[in-house]
Amino acid sequence: MELEIKKMAKIGNKEACRVLAKQLVQLRKQKTRTFAVSSKVTSMSTQTKVMNSQMKMAGAMSTTAKTMQAVNKKMDPQKTLQTMQNFQKENMKMEMTEEMINDTLDDIFDASDDEEESQDIVNQVLDEIGIEISGKMAKAPSAARGLPSASTSKASTISDEEIERQLKALGVD
Repeated sequence: MELEIKKMAKIGNKEACRVLAKQLVQLRKQKTRTFAVSSKVTSMSTQTKVMNSQMKMAGAMSTTAKTMQAVNKKMDPQKTLQTMQNFQKENMKMEMTEEMINDTLDDIFDASDDEEESQDIVNQVLDEIGIEISGKMAKAPSAARGLPSASTSKASTISDEEIERQLKALGVD
């Protein structure tokens, strides 16, 4: 249109230039209105989507609230607390039992292996230095044979209470 207006101006047709200029102004206004309407439609579309998502969120919150109410009606907090405490207590018992069993098994297996291994080492060392342990052990004094008689012993002055106190200190009941 601008080219046509320039053409008409070169020719000198002012009336045609005015009409074309009016049409150009109206066309530009129409374009501006179209952009404004398009942006308003886009804005309304966005608002509609936001409202729709808010309605869905409200529905989800309503459903969640109803579910929570139903659970709270059926669930007794005291009973749940008691159940959790019982579980914790039984779990601790089970752990202690398992630990005791493991310790016992470790003691059984470790003691026998260690004892055999240490005896083998002692025998090997004694064999290397030429000492026979079995023959000399039979001649060694035992604890009962090596004790002096009770009349001359210092042990006769120890009272029963003292012996019991010493046993308790050792952890023997």
